[in-house]
Amino acid sequence: MTEEQILEQIQAEVAGNRVFLYMKGTPDAPACGFSMRVVQILGHLGTEYGSRNILEDPRVRVVLSEWSDWPTIPQLFVDGKLVGGCDIVTELYQDGELQHLLPS
Repeated sequence: MTEEQILEQIQAEVAGNRVFLYMKGTPDAPACGFSMRVVQILGHLGTEYGSRNILEDPRVRVVLSEWSDWPTIPQLFVDGKLVGGCDIVTELYQDGELQHLLPS
């Protein structure tokens, strides 16, 4: 798979899901504490979301970070827009703002 194909796949995943999470590991088995935290928050809010394990292909992380202009993982997208990584998602959740961004 070329980087262009990876980018097309990323764009399709973000466009095809109201909420999409790029993470290390899977929702059932997060591979880092930051990904686990975002999964826990989304679970607590009862949010349905798609996800992709960026550890399966290291090129995905590179292409994703270039496209989103965000260097860290996880990356949460809502309605096609980057919300942010773990720190921002946690802050929005604690402030009660994340709930308003997510579909009900």
